[in-house]
Amino acid sequence: MTLLEPVTVFAMKDSYDVVVVGAGGAGMSAALAASHQGLDTVLVEKSAHFGGSTARSGGGVWIPGNYALQAAGQVDEGDREAAKTYLDAIVGDVVPKVRRDTYLDRGPEVLDFLREKTPLRFTWVPEYADYLPERPGGRPRGRSVEPVPMDARFLGDELDRLHPPYTKAPANLIVTQADFRKLSLGLRTLRGPLTMIKVMVKRLLAIVTGKRMFAMGNAIAIGLRKGLIDAGVPVCYDTSLLDLLVEDGRVVGVVVEQEGQRREIRARRGVILGSGGFEHSQELREKFLPQPTSAAWSTGAASNTGAGLLAGTAAGAATDLLDDAWWGPTIPLPGRAWFCLAERNLPGSIIVNSAGARYMNEALPYVEATHEIYKGQATGIDHVPSYMVFDQTYRNRYLFAGVAGRQPFPGRWYKEGVVTRADSLGELAAKVGLPEGSLEATVERFNGFARAGVDEDFHRGESAYDQYYSDPTVKPNCSLAPIEKGPFYAVKIVPGDLGTKGGLVTDERARVLREDGTVIPGLYAAGNVSSAVMGNTYPGPGGTIGPAIVFGYLAAQDIAHDSAQDIAKENA
Repeated sequence: MTLLEPVTVFAMKDSYDVVVVGAGGAGMSAALAASHQGLDTVLVEKSAHFGGSTARSGGGVWIPGNYALQAAGQVDEGDREAAKTYLDAIVGDVVPKVRRDTYLDRGPEVLDFLREKTPLRFTWVPEYADYLPERPGGRPRGRSVEPVPMDARFLGDELDRLHPPYTKAPANLIVTQADFRKLSLGLRTLRGPLTMIKVMVKRLLAIVTGKRMFAMGNAIAIGLRKGLIDAGVPVCYDTSLLDLLVEDGRVVGVVVEQEGQRREIRARRGVILGSGGFEHSQELREKFLPQPTSAAWSTGAASNTGAGLLAGTAAGAATDLLDDAWWGPTIPLPGRAWFCLAERNLPGSIIVNSAGARYMNEALPYVEATHEIYKGQATGIDHVPSYMVFDQTYRNRYLFAGVAGRQPFPGRWYKEGVVTRADSLGELAAKVGLPEGSLEATVERFNGFARAGVDEDFHRGESAYDQYYSDPTVKPNCSLAPIEKGPFYAVKIVPGDLGTKGGLVTDERARVLREDGTVIPGLYAAGNVSSAVMGNTYPGPGGTIGPAIVFGYLAAQDIAHDSAQDIAKENA
């Protein structure tokens, strides 16, 4: 990581039309939209980097009916109404319907705007199912899009400020979400090695031609940053939000800390918070989230410590969903968390609790799977940690936490107790402290289901989502295979997250609301600082980034609309 000097590269003024807090997907979209509405805009960012959690993500965007889905022929007749039915079914009254519907009605417009004002281009992620595709309005073929990889040389030295990646990878090694699905299968299908060859060839070509290629969440962050540069929006790094300025009940600016100095920045038209969640505040996690919990289990941006949440509540904002997050079963690797995606769906593995028993369909969407972990924990039987159990056949076949099949796990993983290995299931159970005979009985029952192709306990493999990261060469159920060939492995699983999803309550215009439902004038919020439009669930890949960029955009639109009305009144 490049060492960046904590300096402001422009003379920040004392006032702007709009002050945006946070240079992640929500904040950058908001600032870009505000600028293109003719509003004098500044963006302040706590860290030395742009991109936030968006830059660390897979880059999926769940916005039904957008141009990329249309180009791929993936917009069914009546799809918008079907998508509304879907959110009605899975979110319900946890979030007002007008807010859910506005997201779906305005979302395609936002992607059109980004296509016009940035180098970002999106493409369909083939067959990546909605996460609950069997619910009314769900789509088994999926509604998710991802950014087309881009050469980021146009950012020049500013590229050094891109948020550090979730995982380390060689320069120009570009893997899209569509590629990852194939690579996770290793050599099980021809698509795996062919995809790896394609990825390596593209990397070599990029090196030869001097390109600096990026994909996934990195590409979204880079595209938005280029849009801000072209629009002339200043970004002030190393500038932390301390408080909001409130006068006569209206938010009129922010108080920030910059280079150790406290400073006020006035906002003539509005403040938009896009400052992320509170996933890296252990204090707030212990106050709001189910227990046990740890900031070390989160893959969100390290700067997300709840500053926007605290400032908003101090100004009188209502909050909701503070006990929930964008959860995912996570491996607490030494020094970093690994968010489990494909590993749980691949056949030949199970997850057990401290009693050595399965307690869910391991291939559930990650938010739902972690809800099951905490439901189990509440019974008094320890589910934190749980253990993912598999055999040598599974280890030989599949990519696991970035380690290729047949490649040994790092010794540190064993030394720190993240991974345990034994020649028999009984020995494995004893090593991790499971009751004698429990794991053998669980595996025996599971193996019967695998051979028959039907998981009678938890129905694994029946949903189209279960099948996305499965192994199509395994029959009769592509998500089930026996666990029978030693040595055997147990990997710790904890309830990690991509970020928190509870925050300030907002309306369909991204305006922040008080407990009584009235609007706090001048204050807007989008992204994980706001209470999620998806409620307690997750509709599909990109259900976090999609709302962040849409409501950031809508906040700017509302400020511009109000500004135009004010000017008209003044001129009347």
